[in-house]
Amino acid sequence: MKILFAIQGTGNGHISRAREIVPLLQQYGQLDLLISGTQADVSLSQPLTYQLHGFSFVFGKKGGVDYWKTYKTMNLRQLLRDVRSLPLKQYDLIINDFEPVSAWACQLQKLESVALSHQCAFISKNTPRPKNWNYAEWLFKHYAPATHHVGFHFERYAGFIHTPVIRSEIRQMETQNLGHYTVYLPAYSDQLLLQYFRHIKEVSWHIFSKHTKTAYRQENILVKPIQNEAFNQSLATSAGLLTGGGFEGPAEALFMGKKVMMIPMKGQYEQQCNAIAAAKLGVPVVEKIDGNFVQQVKQWVSSNQKIEVNFPDETAQIVSQIVSRYGKAR
Repeated sequence: MKILFAIQGTGNGHISRAREIVPLLQQYGQLDLLISGTQADVSLSQPLTYQLHGFSFVFGKKGGVDYWKTYKTMNLRQLLRDVRSLPLKQYDLIINDFEPVSAWACQLQKLESVALSHQCAFISKNTPRPKNWNYAEWLFKHYAPATHHVGFHFERYAGFIHTPVIRSEIRQMETQNLGHYTVYLPAYSDQLLLQYFRHIKEVSWHIFSKHTKTAYRQENILVKPIQNEAFNQSLATSAGLLTGGGFEGPAEALFMGKKVMMIPMKGQYEQQCNAIAAAKLGVPVVEKIDGNFVQQVKQWVSSNQKIEVNFPDETAQIVSQIVSRYGKAR
């Protein structure tokens, strides 16, 4: 069987999940990998068959998307060329993690594909979201369309939705609490964050930043560039994780039994939805970093937050079901 796994390259969650799924798919035949997008800080160890520019947003430094840089990195002409030229009829199974080029190429070539992503969980009306409709609901359906859907979220809101994929490297890590807190807020510059965290001297902070290339320390704050193993080790030995409104990071922290606080990106609807779902589990959510932020974080640090989650290891079973249901036998 010849399989294509197409992965979104914006943020780290898609590729982090793929690190777990790729070895499982390789058991069923020849696997080709496609990544499009330009904003991931982690990578796959396996070689890529296709690396495309795609269509993705650029993180800003003040809590939201940098729309000007996003506009400058867009290349719609190349996107259309890639959609039209991608040779997909050679594959017996096409799996898509919110990746638009292969998704629209499947539509153009009238081929079936399987959405295997967090985003496709929003096809269910049961999945938590704000009450007011947002244009991003259209994006959930049409950014990377597919004929079949297998979703992931914090809870099983519908039959096709599973609990998060927790990587084996996370499941197998020994955890302890050395007292520091891990911070991952990619939409904020480390310089901006330092202005606030320097007022919270009760604990140590490990800030992992997209906006620095070298590690440095200021008093009780260690700032480091994003690196998978270093981040995992910091998280495993932390008291908690302060992060954005992503999905994989909070899920892994909750699995490890860590305290979690979330700050969803401004104007990023999916992160707003994730924050609502996490709040239902008991995770505190901060809407923005402002004059109240230091006190909010101090309250969280001093709290005895304990959230029990059940994220069983079902990834191999899910992959097996996808291959048996949707793969073509030759």
